[in-house]
Amino acid sequence: MNANDLPKDIAQTAIQHDLMGAVRAIAQGPLAKRAQSIDQEGLYPQDLLQQLAAVGGMSAHLDQAGKPGDYKAAIAAMAEVGKVCGASAFMMWCQAVCGLYMQTSGNPALTGERLQAHMQGLGLGGTGLSNPMKSFAQIENLLLKATPIEGGGYRVNGTLPWISNLAGDHYFGAIAAVMDGDQSAGREVMFMLKCDAPGVTLKECPKFSGMEGTGTYAVQCKDLVITAADIVADPARPYIRKIRAAFVMLQCGIAAGIVQGAIDSIWAVESQLGHVNQYLDDRPQDLQAELDDLVGRVMTMAETPFDTSTEFFIDVLNARTEGAELCLRASQSALMHQGARGYLMNSDVQRRVREAQFVAIVTPAIKHLRKEIASLSAEDMPA
Repeated sequence: MNANDLPKDIAQTAIQHDLMGAVRAIAQGPLAKRAQSIDQEGLYPQDLLQQLAAVGGMSAHLDQAGKPGDYKAAIAAMAEVGKVCGASAFMMWCQAVCGLYMQTSGNPALTGERLQAHMQGLGLGGTGLSNPMKSFAQIENLLLKATPIEGGGYRVNGTLPWISNLAGDHYFGAIAAVMDGDQSAGREVMFMLKCDAPGVTLKECPKFSGMEGTGTYAVQCKDLVITAADIVADPARPYIRKIRAAFVMLQCGIAAGIVQGAIDSIWAVESQLGHVNQYLDDRPQDLQAELDDLVGRVMTMAETPFDTSTEFFIDVLNARTEGAELCLRASQSALMHQGARGYLMNSDVQRRVREAQFVAIVTPAIKHLRKEIASLSAEDMPA
């Protein structure tokens, strides 16, 4: 898909204006009309994700035509969508980090036509690193096992329970523990897993309280064969250290959008309810000041997304934690400010409460973030 394939009004915006204008046209136009259906009815907005990809909304952070990627633009685009629909901002993040895996893999089979198709939205994908990230933090064990096979490659078995932005022809980045017989070989391999590959089965998840349209499935692998063309990194851990700050930092765009949407909802009732809302905590101007400060720090960090120092990663983790916590406070405040109208099931405010809860529990969850910050801070202490 390219600008010529977009609806006429969005195509004109994409051609005549900058990235943010094009993203805003999609977010406030067709996406706004579908946000409720995405949240509650399980509508997966594949066409809208492809439109966002076509205008560059999910590839701004990637190097293109000799120009370095712009993480600031990628985060801002995600936030613009997040103001309207947190679920779609989350799927943008899934697509964005999947592209990150491909481009930084150094594997010509992933960095050529497959990456170009991904950037244009001709291919859509996600990330299966929730379980590995928890495994590396000693929270749970790796669920996928990879056994080397003759001639190179691996045979993969296991099931991942929650993978988003998927459909039958999609793909995602995954990590498996490399096995030597029945024992661990002491390393992991990262690869792109195709949902339509032989041995792969997508299974429906239980119904969530919201964000149903995120294309989230359990993925079962039974004797899945992966080849050199699928490998992102082998071994995986040094690679993860390289991209981990960028991976987490991009999520801040989801939080920023949801918080801004909540603040906007507070202002929307200020003329009618300001006389009584003035007695509430977390007033819109206070929340805005906190958000602006947080976004300013994130944008500074976005200038060096591949800084591998422990100090920098702790700063990124702190920002991600603050974003999740501010999501919870801002969405709760919006509900208090709007009152009964914000408690209606079809209210944007009610939806954002659940979106904020998702930001707080999706990997890395607040408890995971705090554990990592404590662990890394202890490692960084002088002896």
